[in-house]
Amino acid sequence: MNIFHPYLVIVLPLVVGLGTQAVKFAIFTIKHGWKPEYMFTHGHMPSAHTAFAVSLAVSVGWYEGVGSGSFAVAAALAFVLVDDAARIRMYLGDQGRYLNMLVQQLDIDETKFPRLKERVGHRVSEVIVGGLIGLVATLLLASIL
Repeated sequence: MNIFHPYLVIVLPLVVGLGTQAVKFAIFTIKHGWKPEYMFTHGHMPSAHTAFAVSLAVSVGWYEGVGSGSFAVAAALAFVLVDDAARIRMYLGDQGRYLNMLVQQLDIDETKFPRLKERVGHRVSEVIVGGLIGLVATLLLASIL
């Protein structure tokens, strides 16, 4: 057993999550230009939340075993986070879009009701890619370390 394994259980997901966020920022920069304020943006490709959650579950499964209670908790947490990233926050974006349309159609002063962000959640493809990154990167790093 690796003497650092208690730390690797959380360090690997942090590395994978931050690495995925860096990839997301690089893709965003290529598409939209340099905007440092978007370094920790949400939405877009790939989902860093999903990569982190999947990485955490895989890391716990690798070091503690898939039959452990810790793995069950990590897997349940991953399910909730992935559901939030893909579905729940997408509804929030829809609400923002509808409210923005109402403000525009009712000709309300936009200084009192500023435009809401409409892109909050992830598309299914972004969640899938984030999950794959979390799975593959964690297995690769865990097997190396």
